[in-house]
Amino acid sequence: MDAITNFLQQTGFAIADPLQYAMIAISCFLLYLAIVKKFEPLLLLPIAFGMLLTNLPGANMYHPELFAEGHVHWDLFADANNTGLIDYLYLGVKLGIYPSLIFMGVGAMTDFSSLIANPKSLLLGAAAQLGIFVTFVGSRLMGFTEAQAGSIGIIGGADGPTAIYVTSMLAPELLGPIAIAAYSYMALVPVIQPPIMKALTTKKERMIEMKQLRPVSQTEKIIFPIVVTIFVSLMLPSAAPLVGCLMIGNLMKESGVVDRICKTAQNELMNIVTIFLGISVGATATAANFLNLETIKIMVMGVCAFALGSAGGVLLAKFMNLFLKNKINPLIGSAGVSAVPMAARVSQMVGQKENPKNFLLMHAMGPNVAGVIGSAVAAGVFLALFG
Repeated sequence: MDAITNFLQQTGFAIADPLQYAMIAISCFLLYLAIVKKFEPLLLLPIAFGMLLTNLPGANMYHPELFAEGHVHWDLFADANNTGLIDYLYLGVKLGIYPSLIFMGVGAMTDFSSLIANPKSLLLGAAAQLGIFVTFVGSRLMGFTEAQAGSIGIIGGADGPTAIYVTSMLAPELLGPIAIAAYSYMALVPVIQPPIMKALTTKKERMIEMKQLRPVSQTEKIIFPIVVTIFVSLMLPSAAPLVGCLMIGNLMKESGVVDRICKTAQNELMNIVTIFLGISVGATATAANFLNLETIKIMVMGVCAFALGSAGGVLLAKFMNLFLKNKINPLIGSAGVSAVPMAARVSQMVGQKENPKNFLLMHAMGPNVAGVIGSAVAAGVFLALFG
């Protein structure tokens, strides 16, 4: 009887906290969104399952004390009793390894031709970062610290790996809710953006047809990632890990001499890192970190950041049209958030509803890929200021 009693006292049912059951329910809801509703399933599914694992009573897979106060306490890793599986996986997030490797995979799959052919797209991608900095100010007014406000603002870039990278460096205690907010809003791009685009443009503007982009030479495609890496890294060294990995991935693709490792970066490496990143980020969403008023504030500020970013690109396109002979369809400005290629597809979809002869996809890809660079630069700014 003593053995049975001892066994029962060690089960999760005996030691569970009610808040852990609440977190398990939330993780199951997120799994539902990922599997049934297909909300960014490639990352939301592992994030939700990581949240489930970390909140299982007695499983001891993740120990927040190992990463207390934003530092890795290496001395505690020496004791095997103090560490779990996800503690080791989380080191890849904390040390900035996973987000950088994902950027390499993104670069290996990205075609910058639209941006090279139409450099004005870079301005639209930069304007879409408006949401990041406005949300930073708003978050400060809501009582968040500078580092936390920077991490929340990055949600406006609609770039999950960048949000995770910045938050793991500046505000690791907010990593769970920020990651979930970032990927949830990325999945809602087709829902959030069209009303904003239509509210800020006239029917005549939405019907603007744009000329076909000029062909881009292979030499231009090869030189571009090298020049961007040098320029951005010299201007903002803290952005070098993300921008450098993005551009080396793109150089592998465009050079045409390393097809084997390019395909590895696009597929096997990207998939493996995505699994580890999702599980370890989800594991930070413990009851103490997630079930509080701050999480609600993050969700609200996140959608504001995303909406403002979408609006910023549209408004700059309208302003540029005051001076341009060949007008820009303002709809492509909303693609300046770096949800590639979903935001560009939304621009195409809204444009074709107004004018079936309108083909905006390639034009929208310019601001879209510029937004990837822009969000990495914004991340570098916050890291330089508050890191």
